[in-house]
Amino acid sequence: MPDTNTLSSTASMSERADALEDKMARDLDLIVIKSRLHMWAEGDLGPSPNAGLLKRDNPNATVMMGDDPRLPKMPEKPTLVDFFRHRFGPAMHLLQSAHHARKNGLPEKLVLACLLHDIAVVGFIRGDHGYWGAQLIEPYVDEEVTWAIRAHQVLRFYPDESVGYEYPAAYVALFGEDYKVDPYIEEDYKRMRNHKWYMSSRLITMNDIYSFDPNLHVELDEFVDIIGRNFRQPEQGLGYDNSPTAHMWRAMIRPSKYL
Repeated sequence: MPDTNTLSSTASMSERADALEDKMARDLDLIVIKSRLHMWAEGDLGPSPNAGLLKRDNPNATVMMGDDPRLPKMPEKPTLVDFFRHRFGPAMHLLQSAHHARKNGLPEKLVLACLLHDIAVVGFIRGDHGYWGAQLIEPYVDEEVTWAIRAHQVLRFYPDESVGYEYPAAYVALFGEDYKVDPYIEEDYKRMRNHKWYMSSRLITMNDIYSFDPNLHVELDEFVDIIGRNFRQPEQGLGYDNSPTAHMWRAMIRPSKYL
């Protein structure tokens, strides 16, 4: 496979990515296989790379099974703060959202909900991020926080005049004027609109929409105490406590692990 120095200017993004991975394998003696989801995201429906063939071409290499040396090493017992510092990022939008919630006098658990509402986007996956994010934290937070984070993905598409929330102008620019939400979003909205915690989630959308200020810098330290009081940090560390979502945290610790 040609390396990145010999590729022509007409090489596709996929060819350049493959060449970069090949160079990394030779430089680090490590073979990294993209996840199937990663391949689909690049429009690649072909077969997964064959680790055996790649090793034949680079007999000194081993398949990635431990820590990825390209990423910051996580502590033995990682905390939520460690994920913010070593995996989530950039996370300024989340910090700004929690900052606004705190200034607006929201209860601590809703400040935490604002801090965590997009952790799937910054650390795991973008599509259906409210659902994924809620699932990630469900074993460790109050049930209201989980519900609010799951619902915010749905509620952001629906205005609420009672609190001054309008359909975001940015969505018109991003998705087009004729965009319609998927039917499952519409069905979930009908259920969520009359839920006892509707306003908890609506408050996330309120503090979400105003949290894209390039001139406002917020430090994570502002929320360490709130995390400590409202997030049940497992003694074994996130990813190693045998919770129903521990494997998801491990996937963020070692995203390139082969098996």
